[in-house]
Amino acid sequence: MRLFVVRHAKAGDRKRWKGAPDEVRPLSNSGRAQSAALAERLIEEKPTRLVSSPILRCVQTLEPLGEQAGLAVEVDERLMEGASFEESLALVAELPDGAVICSHGDVIPDLISALVRRGMELTTEPDWRKATIWVLDGPDERSPDDEPIFTTAAVEHPPRFD
Repeated sequence: MRLFVVRHAKAGDRKRWKGAPDEVRPLSNSGRAQSAALAERLIEEKPTRLVSSPILRCVQTLEPLGEQAGLAVEVDERLMEGASFEESLALVAELPDGAVICSHGDVIPDLISALVRRGMELTTEPDWRKATIWVLDGPDERSPDDEPIFTTAAVEHPPRFD
């Protein structure tokens, strides 16, 4: 079982956003470049499903990958800012091998920490920056609670376009 957990690409400064609600703050120019680079990296993994927080910057992060893979970007509120690790774990339990999810800087650390508490080993130092990719690996078997078992996780540093 392999799962890819992506933090959304750069979307500019939240404090300087003068548009509508923060939920519709789009990717910046460098964020769009990051999302294209993420797509180039992840397309070689043959993604099976793309699931994103409904927040625009997350959806936009996965759209180039969706176009290349011929997959729609599904949205799921269990990946929104403020979602609990229980909610994101429940979603992860439903995903197939090769799925890619995109979320936020509060949800991803909580999810990774919850999986570490369940026995997953980090093989790299954590990196929580925007446009990072966490690669979670484990056997195809499931736990007695029917949850996927992830044994290792490694993070890939974000592409930079500053």
